[in-house]
Amino acid sequence: MIHEHDTIAAPATAAGGAIAVIRVSGDDSIALTDRIFRGRTPLTDADGHTLRYGRIMDGERTVDDVLVAVFRAPHSYTGEDGVEISCHGSSYIVAEILRLLGQAGARMAQPGEFTIRAYLAGKMDLSQAEAVADLIASSNRATHTLATTQMRGGYSSQLDSLCDRLLHLTSLLELELDFGEEDVEFADRTALRDTMNDIDARIRSLGDSFSLGNAIKEGVAVAIAGSPNVGKSTLLNRLLNEDRAMVSDIAGTTRDVIEERVNIDGVVFRFLDTAGIRATDDTLEKMGISRSLSSIASAQIILHMIDAREVESRGRIPEPQFPLREGQTLLTVVNKIDTVAELQLAYDTIAISARSGEGIDRLRKALRSSVDTSALYHGDPIISNSRHYEALRQADEALRRALEGLDNGLPTDLLSEEIRDVIRNINTITGRKEIVPDTVLQNIFSKFCIGK
Repeated sequence: MIHEHDTIAAPATAAGGAIAVIRVSGDDSIALTDRIFRGRTPLTDADGHTLRYGRIMDGERTVDDVLVAVFRAPHSYTGEDGVEISCHGSSYIVAEILRLLGQAGARMAQPGEFTIRAYLAGKMDLSQAEAVADLIASSNRATHTLATTQMRGGYSSQLDSLCDRLLHLTSLLELELDFGEEDVEFADRTALRDTMNDIDARIRSLGDSFSLGNAIKEGVAVAIAGSPNVGKSTLLNRLLNEDRAMVSDIAGTTRDVIEERVNIDGVVFRFLDTAGIRATDDTLEKMGISRSLSSIASAQIILHMIDAREVESRGRIPEPQFPLREGQTLLTVVNKIDTVAELQLAYDTIAISARSGEGIDRLRKALRSSVDTSALYHGDPIISNSRHYEALRQADEALRRALEGLDNGLPTDLLSEEIRDVIRNINTITGRKEIVPDTVLQNIFSKFCIGK
C-alpha cells in the first residue's frame, strides 16, 4: 500500500450512469486539475467546498462540460486537497479525463487508497474505514444499518473507553513498581478485580453480538430439511417466486444442497434446499444426505418440513431425523395441508401448501421474527467483522489470564503486562493507538473498490 501523498485519481461512480464522478486527491490535485480545466476563474483561486463550472480541454478540443467541486485540506474525505469532477457518464469521456489527468501528473488510485489516506490522516479509525466497504456492499436495510452505525463510530467510542479504563489500571500497577521498596498498593485488588470483571463482561457482550452481526452481513442460513418428496424444493421455488430447484415426484431428486437468497423485511435469508434424509443404498444420494446434515448443523434456522398426510396417519408430528445444536431455531412446517382434512396442530406449527402458496406469508413472518434485530435498530454496538471478533476473543483470553493471575498472586509487573496485552488486542480493531502493520492494511483495503 502506497502511503505517499502523490496525486491519485479514479472514477468514484459505477459505469453506465448518466453522470460520472471522478475523484482526485493529493497535494497537487487542484493545480493539476487546473491544467486541463477551463472556467471563468482558475481552480487554484477557488475556496474549499465550492463548485466551478467549466470545460475539460485536451489542447483546444473540448472533452466535456463539467462541474468541479474543490476541497481544501484538511476539510476533505482524505484530509488532503482534492477535487471531484462531475461529467457525463460516457465511458469514453471518463477514460479521456482520466488520461488527461494522468498526463498532467496524477496516477490511478489503488483499491481503497482514498479511504486509507483518510484513515492515515485521522479522519476515521480503522473499523470505520472497514465499514465504508460494508456500506458500499450493503444490499438491504439491515446490512445498511449495520455499516452506517459502525461508520459513525458505533462501537469505537466504547472500545476507546474500555482501553482508557484498562490503561488507568496499568498506570496504578506500574506506579506500585516505582515504589517497590515502600511496599505500597495504589491499586486496591478488590476494586481492581471488580473493574476487570466488568470490562470482561463488556468485551464478551461485544463478542457475543458477532453471531447476529455475521448472520446479517452474510445472510441468515436457513436449512430446509425433511424426508424425500416432502416439498422442500417446491417451497424454495415458492419463496423465490421462480423455478430454481428441480421438482419431481420421484424421491431423492435433490442430490446436493442448493443455496438461494431471499430478502424478507430488510433481512437476507440464505435458504439451503437439502437432500431428503432417509436410509438409502444409492452412493450419490448418500453423499447428498451427508452434505445436507452438514448444512443443517451449520444453519441458524431449520425448517423441519413434514407431509400433512404423514401427520394425519401418525396422529402426531414426527421427531426430526437430525440433531439440534444449542442456539439453533427450529420451525416445524407441515406442508401439503390442502391434501388432508383439517388437522389439529400446535399453535407454533406452521401449516402451508408450498404448491398453492397457502400459509407462506405466515412462514415469512415466522422467519423474520426468528431474527431479533431490535438491538441493531436501537443503535446497540454489533460486531460483524471477523477480524474484530478475533481481536475481541484474544482480548478476552488475555483478560481472563490477568484475572487468574490476580487470584494467584501474579507479580505486579507481569499482571500489568497481561492487561497491556488486552489493550493491544482491542486497539488493533480501531488502529487508533496501535501501529497497524502494512500487511494488515493491505489485506483490509485491497478488498475496496477503486475510487473509494
